[in-house]
Amino acid sequence: MVSGENGEEERRRRIRGLLGLGFCVQGFRCFPWTAINFFLKDGLNAAPSTLQLLQSSANLPMVGKPLYGVVSDAIYIGGQHRIPYIAIGAVLQAVSWLAIAILPSSNISIFTITLYLLLSNLGASIVEVANDAIVAEIGRQPTSSSKKKQASSSGELQSFVWMASSMGGVLGNLLGGVTIDRFSSQAMFLTFGILLAIQFLITITFSESSLHLPKSPSNVGIRKQLSELTFALKKPEIAYSISWFAASYAIIPALTGTMFFYQTQYLKIDSSVLGISKVFGQAAMLLWSIIYNQYLKSVPPRKLISAIQVTMAMFMLSDILFMKGIYRNMGMPDSVYVVIFSGLLEVLYFFKILPFSVLIAQLCPRGCEGSLMAFLMSAIALAFIVSGYLGVALASYVGVTADDFSGMPQGLLIQAACTLVPLFWSSCIPEEKARTEKKD
Repeated sequence: MVSGENGEEERRRRIRGLLGLGFCVQGFRCFPWTAINFFLKDGLNAAPSTLQLLQSSANLPMVGKPLYGVVSDAIYIGGQHRIPYIAIGAVLQAVSWLAIAILPSSNISIFTITLYLLLSNLGASIVEVANDAIVAEIGRQPTSSSKKKQASSSGELQSFVWMASSMGGVLGNLLGGVTIDRFSSQAMFLTFGILLAIQFLITITFSESSLHLPKSPSNVGIRKQLSELTFALKKPEIAYSISWFAASYAIIPALTGTMFFYQTQYLKIDSSVLGISKVFGQAAMLLWSIIYNQYLKSVPPRKLISAIQVTMAMFMLSDILFMKGIYRNMGMPDSVYVVIFSGLLEVLYFFKILPFSVLIAQLCPRGCEGSLMAFLMSAIALAFIVSGYLGVALASYVGVTADDFSGMPQGLLIQAACTLVPLFWSSCIPEEKARTEKKD
């Protein structure tokens, strides 16, 4: 009995080690992206619209996540179907960032950087699909101490990887804000590329047999896996929930690139302040995962997600007061507002993902965890791309440029109104989480 418990504890330790490393490194991706933003703005003199278009377009590989999920579900490499894909994704990211780091300055252009960022995000999306699938698979397995109790019902593993990603984000933003004025962008790209190479070397030391991941008796084939994914998506509770969730992002015009220019170009906010702002936001995400796991697991997803949506709209309205100087007249420095309120608003977009991913993991039929979770992340990625493009259109409509931000309050008001619109059909989300798992 003791030996069995020790074996189970060792298995959990290895699972948390693999997932903790993977999610922490993915959270740390903000480190080189901080350099990308400033390099495009100051080095290549990119306009706000160009910056936001690149930010949105670079996420296009994320839309292909369902395909990556189906492939990883159906095709085994060396008898494994998760860890090899994590390794492949790490290599693609390492190659792209190392290439940008050693690229001669004379050959650097927005086009070449875009290509390498697309390759990097392709690798990142493959890694995320494999990691999310492991989380879903482990969450569906009964523990040795109680075969009736499942980890997915508690969301403990989801909370753990959320915390790991947040910790990576905290470290990445903190170091990014500090080093951007002290080291070249290429040095930051090189550092992240080396970190990804280390992740690859560590990942290949793991074996799925030691993690006891579920294995199909034979290669089920891509066609069979697509059929199972289609079957899952035909379930109303899954289809309606994912549709609403993606729409709740897509309908909001993103003004992140424009706000970045306003804070750095107009207000002259120091890069270290922006770094601290992102650290504050990541710390809030870390705290959110703890609060959710301890106190909010029993709250119906619809109620919790709707509350977050309303909070997002309130923060957008607060940004209007900020731009009109209300807080400044009250004695609050611009830097303090940027750190607290801007940092929180940026991560509020992601607060909804934790309770929703727990819900989908419970609703997911057995056998297509990777493909369904990948489809969800793909829908979110596509929604963010649409949101970014709508943000460019909105900024143009209200007349915002790199030198004129007088139309921003009107744009923020429209943004806040769009944020509240999805609440009118929030009934698409199940009232309560599934309490038991149906066997397919």
